Amino acid sequence: MDIPRIFTISESEHRIHNPFTPEKYATLGRVLRMKPGAHILDLGSGSGEMLCTWARDHGITGTGIDMSPLFTAQARRRAEELGVNDQVHFIHNDAAGYVAEEKCDVAACVGATWIAGGVAGTMALLAKSLKPGGMMLIGEPYWRQVPATEEIAQACGVSSVADFLTLPDLVASFDDRGYDLLEMVLADQEGWDRYEAAKWMTLRRWLEENPDDDFAQEVRAELTAAPKRHVTYAREYFGWGVFVLMGR
Repeated sequence: MDIPRIFTISESEHRIHNPFTPEKYATLGRVLRMKPGAHILDLGSGSGEMLCTWARDHGITGTGIDMSPLFTAQARRRAEELGVNDQVHFIHNDAAGYVAEEKCDVAACVGATWIAGGVAGTMALLAKSLKPGGMMLIGEPYWRQVPATEEIAQACGVSSVADFLTLPDLVASFDDRGYDLLEMVLADQEGWDRYEAAKWMTLRRWLEENPDDDFAQEVRAELTAAPKRHVTYAREYFGWGVFVLMGR
């Protein structure tokens, strides 16, 4: 069980697998106003930076589920580094369909709503693990400007314009599903650049260390295309944020 290899390689040096910076996660942790001991379920927890730093800074406990064995191992090491391995627990598993045995105070899916077919399905999945009155975190891209054609959308790296909504439409969709938007923290351009550009050095170093690997041709193609895709399309068209929701 694993994510596609290109992501395992390109994001192997990332602590955060989305356009948030450490400062953005710190802001999000503050605005949630969590009490010590609050329990968070994080589906698609990556390398565990959110849970680990919030355990350190806010005294929360947490469970993270991720399909990548590499990222799960990195999350466990991060918990040890920060001295919070008694507060957070990381499980290598498919987050799709995962429901916690005990209800949690916060249920999160930050940048992996594909696990349940999109925002609507992920909200329905998270709700199954959430205590009454608990908060839900959804991390999701949105269109800063809607591509004029399907070709431009595909050049951004997605399959269709319909894959994402504008920010106003995304916010309206939460209301339509019976949820109040309590807070939001949006990524900025620096966060996008750090997330994307950090991949390029990792890809280049991997190629230098693995020139005869059968996967090298695909890695070379991604390294060639990714910077142009980012600066020409994705950087201009994509926004990203984490939205704090509570059911009515």
